[in-house]
Amino acid sequence: MRGLWLEDRRLRVRDDLPVPEPPPGEARIRVALAGLCHTDLELVRGYYPYAGVLGHEFVGVVDRAPSDPSWEGRRVVGEINATCGSCATCLAGRSSHCERRTVLGIVNRDGAFADYLTLPIANLHAVPDSVPDEVAVFTEPVAAAFQILAQVPIDPRDRVAVFGDGKLGQVIAQVLATTGCALTVIGRHPGKLAHLAARGIAAGIDPPPARSADVVVDCTGRREGLQAALAALRPRGTLMLKSTFAGDTALNLSAIVVDEITIVGSRCGPFAPALAALASRAVVVAPLIEARLPLADAVDAVARAGAPGVLKVLLVP
Repeated sequence: MRGLWLEDRRLRVRDDLPVPEPPPGEARIRVALAGLCHTDLELVRGYYPYAGVLGHEFVGVVDRAPSDPSWEGRRVVGEINATCGSCATCLAGRSSHCERRTVLGIVNRDGAFADYLTLPIANLHAVPDSVPDEVAVFTEPVAAAFQILAQVPIDPRDRVAVFGDGKLGQVIAQVLATTGCALTVIGRHPGKLAHLAARGIAAGIDPPPARSADVVVDCTGRREGLQAALAALRPRGTLMLKSTFAGDTALNLSAIVVDEITIVGSRCGPFAPALAALASRAVVVAPLIEARLPLADAVDAVARAGAPGVLKVLLVP
């Protein structure tokens, strides 16, 4: 089969990859669409020493499921963490941090930028007929946005600032808007900010007043963005970290101690509310699609996805 292969920070499209056979408990999915995200770009830059097929946002059709043939032919999305279910972390209810987990297209499991992938059947979610592929492919990032609400209670009294108007910032803003909070998005690209304004979300280039926000979400993917996000946070506020990027960053830890800031790392989230939000159009994603490119042009697609101002690029196997 064909797939986009990453090794030693170099990308190439390979046509010689074996079609995977699903091990017990897993299914093979024929990928219909896959989405490029910032984590994919950071993996190329060396964020994590991964070698294999990239990609973790997808929608596809179950092609083979020997352990449960009832899944065959169903259109699905899939949670990206494949866990063992038996380690101390899994047994404690923290399976997304399983000590032996593999992660689709990120840690020891070939990903979605290929003709086929495999995932545990337990990770799969059937896509409602009313949700087209180009919407369903956003399920994973929308789920990551819902993880914020699973970690930190947000209500209409809260002043919330989202720093970053990119792919993830766009869906995070829409998810947070469902809480009725006083929401502002800070970005650098007028075109991207216009997408948010069209959804009735306050967005602009200028940050909120210093030390004014109750909750700040950083999804800029930049060290400078993180510093700006922290500056907007009031004492005893909460900083949600959504960015992954290669390299280190500096924080004024003394200021964090003095202001008693709560810092929360946040990554993968629940798929069920994400699918429901996409089905009900509480979160609208179609305007975010910049391009659909064939898998054969995946190297060019990665370059395009990393260009300034570009939102979602989709790959079509």
